[in-house]
Amino acid sequence: MTAVPATTVVVPDLEREVRAALGGVVDPELDEPITDLGFVRSIRVDGADVEVHLRLPTSFCAPNFAYLMAADAQDAVAAVPGVASVVVELDDHSDSEIINRGLAAAAGYRGTFGHEAEESLDELRATFRRKAHTAAMERAVTALLRSDRSLSEDDVVDLTLGDLPPGEPTTVALLRRRATVGLPLDAGAPVLVDADGTGPAREAAALFLRKARSVRISIDGNAHFCRGLLRTRYPGSGADQVPRADERPLLPLLVDSRGVSS
Repeated sequence: MTAVPATTVVVPDLEREVRAALGGVVDPELDEPITDLGFVRSIRVDGADVEVHLRLPTSFCAPNFAYLMAADAQDAVAAVPGVASVVVELDDHSDSEIINRGLAAAAGYRGTFGHEAEESLDELRATFRRKAHTAAMERAVTALLRSDRSLSEDDVVDLTLGDLPPGEPTTVALLRRRATVGLPLDAGAPVLVDADGTGPAREAAALFLRKARSVRISIDGNAHFCRGLLRTRYPGSGADQVPRADERPLLPLLVDSRGVSS
């Protein structure tokens, strides 16, 4: 049996570890892992060398989003113990050649797109992390309103994290998003706040929540639409998509006078 050099990390199932790492890469606009969305087209492992191909619902998906996901995928796979080299390529996109060349050269976002890169990836990530927090906040509050009929939308201004049911998917998701944007996680922290920690006045609480609901509906609607587009563009890709209905309770269109689902 050939001896393994001491510096080599042996991973029994490297492909499984790579896929798990890709599960931590999130579509910034849809706020879902690229593995759940079916955006990972293939993973090929040859010893310690890994090649990943990504696909998107259309050939004209925003180039900055496409690059961000591909770059994050490359970084995630490169960090997996046992991976010696990684190639990530985006297939069938109008900017595939530019993006793949930039990734291979480690040129970075601005180096890849030059003067077309109007904002940094950090700014882009920050924008969508704020939106993801807003949507997660709305889901958690709406789930509580639906389970506790004594609460109204005017009451939610007083909610703290300690009022949310521990362990519930919507609560766990909100805590995760709050950590990402740097909000406090203690039980006494108010739930109804922007990503910068600013909350509404009592008389504006219901409007604040409804605006948050519009953000959540937009994100969930786009995710649903993009999943359908991917299945149309790549027949059979639906088998690679994972629903997340447990974290995303649907709000019926019919509501009562308090704005709570009937």
